[in-house]
Amino acid sequence: MNRVKDKVCVITGAAVGIGHACARRLADEGARLALFDILDEPGRALADELCAQGAQTRYWHVDVADEHAVRNALDGVANHYGGLHVLVNNAGIAGINKPTHEITEQEWDLVQAINVKGVFFCVKHAIPHLRRNRGASIINLSSIYGLVGAPDVPPYHASKGALTLMTKTDALLYAADGIRVNSIHPGYIWTPMVKQHLLDSGATDLDAARTQVGELHPLGRMGEPDDIAWGVVYLASDESKFVTGSALVIDGGYTAR
Repeated sequence: MNRVKDKVCVITGAAVGIGHACARRLADEGARLALFDILDEPGRALADELCAQGAQTRYWHVDVADEHAVRNALDGVANHYGGLHVLVNNAGIAGINKPTHEITEQEWDLVQAINVKGVFFCVKHAIPHLRRNRGASIINLSSIYGLVGAPDVPPYHASKGALTLMTKTDALLYAADGIRVNSIHPGYIWTPMVKQHLLDSGATDLDAARTQVGELHPLGRMGEPDDIAWGVVYLASDESKFVTGSALVIDGGYTAR
């Protein structure tokens, strides 16, 4: 308990999946939360639930691909809570699953707008607030596919590779300000996005597909959102005060081969 007590934490894509799990765990550890998403109903429901449990939590409707919306929301968080300590860049989409030569410019740009520009906008407009708090932390949710390749979803893999190096660059740029920047690289995690990806890839039996994909991991299963949330808690807390520019891999051994 209290590993991030009173730290103001922004989580993008907070309404479902990994973002939802991060919000719960950070709330349990004493954070004051700003939940960003475009899924208003589940986002507001989560905020109401956490408030009822005693956590200071507020929901903002934010499309991370809209720079004006991002800037206004981050300024609003700082004004509401009196500061900002942690930014969790979790919002992302898988995008189209086609070979590179079949992908349209619009399909490519949609993924980059959310997964890459969205992180750029959030970091850009969070930095002025984070600079006011020594020991601030930015946590970027990349992927195993920001480290290794695979023959599917090219726009997604490109976006996560970009995020890996954006993290290292910003870690160097803002170290003197006391801002740590790290990335997390999940393996396959059982989330709505992964379920939809399996369906789009032709799966007709989700249970069977979950088992099959789980077997790609040496631990023999897919991960759960909580597996990633605990990594976020660590990087948000002062326990990781000497960790920056790092890639925290939480993948059941997938990339160890």
